[in-house]
Amino acid sequence: MSGGHGLERARRLLALPEGWLGTTPGGYAVRTGPDRRARVMLTLDEADFRALTAHPGLKTRPGGGWTARAAVTARTGPQAGRPGVTDGLRVVMEADGRAVERQANLTTSAVAWLAGRADADGARWLSRAEVAAAELLALEAERAQRGPGLTMQWDALPGPRSGRGARRAEPGDPALAAARRVAKALAACAGARTMVEHICIRATPLQAAEQSLGLRRRTGKAVLKQGLAALARHYRLA
Repeated sequence: MSGGHGLERARRLLALPEGWLGTTPGGYAVRTGPDRRARVMLTLDEADFRALTAHPGLKTRPGGGWTARAAVTARTGPQAGRPGVTDGLRVVMEADGRAVERQANLTTSAVAWLAGRADADGARWLSRAEVAAAELLALEAERAQRGPGLTMQWDALPGPRSGRGARRAEPGDPALAAARRVAKALAACAGARTMVEHICIRATPLQAAEQSLGLRRRTGKAVLKQGLAALARHYRLA
């Protein structure tokens, strides 16, 4: 293992315009040239590779190997043509306990809005389990979209690999696993699937989702609640 200083150097090298990571017989090599003829600047082991997939994240390189994911330049304030969306930065907690800034829609989500409303009897429109299910699905979708080449076409994912023996980890594997979980969760929502995907994954405003799905105004929240109830059962939260 190269250690903490080696990892920081690797991250700096990968941030260079021609920085990339490739495999070698003994592990991984960081180069800063266009191809394998470039001098190896640093060698890494499997633990270092896994650390780099977590931060800064890796994406598949057209010529082989991987490059660092580009940093997201967040916008503050509303963007023309995207009603109900305010792009900005939100601090989130990573699985390893690190607090990081990620691009997010700062407009109040439909789930948060409905969670704060009550019906005629004074009961909350959404239960805690339904809100938790929506948040879990959004988190899984975020993990899935960090993988190289993965999109929101959840039904068109490659199948799991088969075969025995250990294999080298690919940076997209955790993302692909998350994408498969998203696909199963959406399938559990049955007829409300598209509404749940619009609201929880695409952060579409409720009224815009109703229009997209051809629903009458103010009927979307009932469809969403139906889907979130099914989602909560899928996650065994209810």
